[in-house]
Amino acid sequence: MYFEKDDLRQKSKNTLDCIGNTPLVKLNKIIPENCADIFVKLEYFNPTGSKKDRMALAMIEGAEKKGLLKQGMKVVELSGGSTGAGLAFVCSVKGYKFHVVSSDAFSKEKLDTMTALGAELDIIESDGGKITRDLIEKMVEHTNEIALDENIFFTNQLKNSDLINGFEILGKEILEQLDVPIDGFCDSVGTAGSLMGVSRALKKANQKTKIVVLEPSTSPIITTGKSGSHTVEGIGLGFVPELLEKEFYDEARVVDEKIAREIAVKLAREEGIFGGTSTGMNVAGAIELAKELGPGKTVVAIACDSGLKYLSETLYAN
Repeated sequence: MYFEKDDLRQKSKNTLDCIGNTPLVKLNKIIPENCADIFVKLEYFNPTGSKKDRMALAMIEGAEKKGLLKQGMKVVELSGGSTGAGLAFVCSVKGYKFHVVSSDAFSKEKLDTMTALGAELDIIESDGGKITRDLIEKMVEHTNEIALDENIFFTNQLKNSDLINGFEILGKEILEQLDVPIDGFCDSVGTAGSLMGVSRALKKANQKTKIVVLEPSTSPIITTGKSGSHTVEGIGLGFVPELLEKEFYDEARVVDEKIAREIAVKLAREEGIFGGTSTGMNVAGAIELAKELGPGKTVVAIACDSGLKYLSETLYAN
């Protein structure tokens, strides 16, 4: 592990101090021969089980510092579940009420987690459980209506650049945990916050890292300009994320959802890394990049969230 004994003895003021400092582990069994080393950042060690705790805290504290969010106000956001859980968690600790707009396209575990943490939940019905641009636009429209109340702060994760600050810390952690150059980094994008944050940290450290954006092959909006439907939660929203800046990545690639699911199961059963489909997609992309870069190089990917969020779905059914 990458914790010093003194770190483990430190006392936290509250559970918000438990966000971050997640483990980074090397893949040993599922990588092919003659390829680069692959390290995976286990973001499900965050309090609500995903990387989104980082951005939730960054958005709330950013709003507090700007005077946009004050005690007595309510917070609202649209979310497939992980950002919503992170915001529900942060709001519960800081004393804000939280209202989230979500959909039946997302897992029951995620919806239940948000309400368990105190969120008021509105559900927008999907077309057969598929994530599409139309569904996201309906969620945005409903959230904008709620946010008309002047006593409500809309965190607006699709446009809020404060969230990148939370993920830049993730990038700094990776740099501290690895004592070798980082030659490649792959990340599937929803808001594009984690890709942007990690990329910023790597560039500031003068790393010559190849940054690759990943998206589902059935909704290749960044690679081809065409949107479609898929079932990989948290990514592939059907439009190019506003926060994604071209200068912070080198290329965009698609990954077949079937392969992403197969890799997710392999990670659980052979590496002990229990994540969701987006984690499988990130590692699938990392494997392809590692084969191209070859031995002696290092590639990093993110395990976005916990597989516990997907047990009611088909990902681990077999």
